[in-house]
Amino acid sequence: MRRLQPATAMLTGAAGNRLVADVYGDAGQPVLLLHGGGQTRHAWRHTAEHLARAGALAYALDQRGHGDSEWVADGHYAFSDFAADAAAVATTLAQRAGKRPIAIGASLGGVASLLAEGHAERSGAAPVFAAVVLVDITPRVDQAGVQKIQGFMRARAADAFADIADAADAVAAYLPHRPRPRSHEGLRKNLRLHPDGRWRWHWDPRVLSGERSFASDHHALEAALIDAAKAITIPALLVRGGSSELVHEAHVREFLELVPHADYIDVADARHMVAGDANDSFSDAVLDFVGKLEAG
Repeated sequence: MRRLQPATAMLTGAAGNRLVADVYGDAGQPVLLLHGGGQTRHAWRHTAEHLARAGALAYALDQRGHGDSEWVADGHYAFSDFAADAAAVATTLAQRAGKRPIAIGASLGGVASLLAEGHAERSGAAPVFAAVVLVDITPRVDQAGVQKIQGFMRARAADAFADIADAADAVAAYLPHRPRPRSHEGLRKNLRLHPDGRWRWHWDPRVLSGERSFASDHHALEAALIDAAKAITIPALLVRGGSSELVHEAHVREFLELVPHADYIDVADARHMVAGDANDSFSDAVLDFVGKLEAG
């Protein structure tokens, strides 16, 4: 399958912060792809290519403090800040395309899109998105799984890595179920070489350690997400990794009670990072959902 060459777009977040996106496709239904915490826009490459080949216009966004997007000076990395950026970008894409984008959000990106949409609909404003796809995230999740993920992000944040192979070893130990890639080029895009000669993750450490970080009170976040889920009326799809460390069947049942019109798909061979673990199955599910929206 031929790889598509994306264009680069500069977008603006809610605080005037610079955001960078890769754009796949030339026209069609806009789709906003929001990665998980600690990831970058490159996590979406395969899915974005599938969407573009199907006639959509896919924007894979580096969220604030991640990848090539701006590390915000005030250190505002609460979930509400990511949600505000998602809403701001969605408004821009809707103005350009003449139709609201579909949001596809993994983990942090799903939280941001759900909060953005819930806030708009709860306040009586027009919907932010045409539809929302939540990738392995629900209002309530397993907190042990959250701590495991954040623990991996914190583990080498200070002393970093001697080289990319060192980082690859750390990733392989964290994801033993996933075959090791033949090349480190994909991993290189998630790292930065610092003046001290060490390689560090391509995200602002304050997203986890700052005074206004996304490592916030999970009880308050759960309450906000439950309220948001109750409010949304747009089409919704929940995609769960069948072996997810975060989203269990009980969490799925609760979500479907909160959003009874939502669709649900379980990707059997995937854990929390569904798109990375089983990209073809994930992309097929997304394309099927998007196709139904366009047909109906």
